[in-house]
Amino acid sequence: MKLSGVRIRNKITAMIPARMGSTRLPRKNLALLGGKPLISYAIAAAKKSGVFNRIVVNSENTLFAGIAKQYGVDFYKRPARWATSRAKSDSVVYDFVKNNPCDIIVWVNSISPLQSGGDIEGAVKYFIKKGLDSLITVKEEQVHCLYKGRPVNFRRKGVFARTQDLTPVQPFVYSVMMWRTSSFMRTFEKRGRAVFSGKVGFYPVGKPASVIIKRKEDLMLAEFLLRVAKKKSAYRVKYVKGIKAAKGGPKP
Repeated sequence: MKLSGVRIRNKITAMIPARMGSTRLPRKNLALLGGKPLISYAIAAAKKSGVFNRIVVNSENTLFAGIAKQYGVDFYKRPARWATSRAKSDSVVYDFVKNNPCDIIVWVNSISPLQSGGDIEGAVKYFIKKGLDSLITVKEEQVHCLYKGRPVNFRRKGVFARTQDLTPVQPFVYSVMMWRTSSFMRTFEKRGRAVFSGKVGFYPVGKPASVIIKRKEDLMLAEFLLRVAKKKSAYRVKYVKGIKAAKGGPKP
């Protein structure tokens, strides 16, 4: 397999987690977005990326086996104990890799419906080129940021910094996470945790990929953005007309 000039000798598996239980938005993976189930967008993006040897929906509920079959991907039934709200990501990944061996495991988040195949391809390419063992996607925001009331990327003394001059903060997005399984499994078996195992890297993604569906309001936003995206090529910025500058004032 070849990825934009980078030869891939590893077996790379996409794991799309789909837990049925959710307190903030019940059965969110089955919620319709643009007339299709939410999880279908992750499946489509994983397929379009062209970087996977195998794509697997990972759920405790066999209802998702039917969805996986409908969209032409595999299904893994995870044990119920790894499908509760208390289950840690580390344990979910460990259980999956133990039963589905591969060289690189890529967690494609089912609740990031606006990420594209190109987003996923770029993250995998970055992971391989940098020789990473762990990767999590982030978004970069040039905004004045505090932590426990203290400035993170600006100073209170002196001239107030312009946002375009700020060092971007990088909140986690989780649209994609990935691990080299040899490092992950070794670290987990030694420490009982492995999200940050071996050489860790972070990959910035754009605004669409950073839209994560956790509540009804998030779903409403994604629905709106999908509609706008369909008209993107025809969209143009419009400005107010018919307003004259005040006498003696600056011209617009």
